[in-house]
Amino acid sequence: MSEQSFDLEQYDYELPEDLIAQEPLEPRDSCKLMVLNRKTKSIEHKVFRDIKNYLRPGDLLVLNNTRVIPARLYGKKETGAKVEVLLLEKNGNDKTWKALVKPGGKIKKGNKLIFEDNLTCTVEEHLEDGSRILKFDDPNFFSKLPRIGEVPLPPYIKKQIDDPEKYQTTYAKYDGAVAAPTAGLHFTKELIEELTDYGVRFAEITLHVGLGTFRPVKEADIRNHQIHEEYYTVPKSVLRDIVRAKAEGKRVIATGTTVVRTLESIARNPDKLAGKTDLYIYPPFEFKIIDAMITNFHLPKSSLLFLVSAFAGQDFIMNSYQIAKEKKYRFFSFGDAMFII
Repeated sequence: MSEQSFDLEQYDYELPEDLIAQEPLEPRDSCKLMVLNRKTKSIEHKVFRDIKNYLRPGDLLVLNNTRVIPARLYGKKETGAKVEVLLLEKNGNDKTWKALVKPGGKIKKGNKLIFEDNLTCTVEEHLEDGSRILKFDDPNFFSKLPRIGEVPLPPYIKKQIDDPEKYQTTYAKYDGAVAAPTAGLHFTKELIEELTDYGVRFAEITLHVGLGTFRPVKEADIRNHQIHEEYYTVPKSVLRDIVRAKAEGKRVIATGTTVVRTLESIARNPDKLAGKTDLYIYPPFEFKIIDAMITNFHLPKSSLLFLVSAFAGQDFIMNSYQIAKEKKYRFFSFGDAMFII
């Protein structure tokens, strides 16, 4: 593995703005699917619902059933000045949250913030990374979120969607993410039923996607990047499903980089089926569980691009991105999909 593989610039690419998908396609499984074969280094161009042709009975397809919360709140200070809050994660209980606030420089420790529905919070701490710890006064705060908050879309999506459910997977269950596990957005309920009837097995884990997903890497040597932590939980039944699939010679297929991080985390610590992971995957990396991966097209210089490069090879991935641009694939959260086998 050459030293260049650690060079951040090797993971950069230019992307015309018109290739950044601003809304999902309908139906979800009508998007393009690029199929990459790691062994033959071949590339095929399909539609997502064609994925059945690349799956086999007995394959274990693992999904992330996290649900995006309405984490963006608009309010004001006691002075009347407007503020915007983006909740990041619980800090011990439902009432105390780590959050980003705007305008950051104007919001100090001890400030009281006021939102709709008579909801208020106090700024308890100002953390080194620029985030704040907010304590909400209402014990029923979390139940009010759907009324007063908005589902936060990534910064590169400039268009508001008419239905927030379009930024949720069809199998989303457990509230806690501030971004969607986007590889799963392409699955319709009908496609999952069809694959189940065909003999594909499904399993679900939960990893609450954090904002760190979108943060660009700044370090010239990618090994020096500090990866974000995210909370995950893996049911014991899923661990049994994985062991069974491996014993039978079947493939374990991750739907998205969040599933990859979760399963490769428990591969390294099988006694820890719940907690936070800061597993940072970049080339070279030994994958212990994952045999294939469904993913989207990721931001330049991002930790997600490092992860897929570790799985398929950096040259192969960067070449496939160039082909995707030439063939007008749609990029990022609402964009097209890739299946790496």
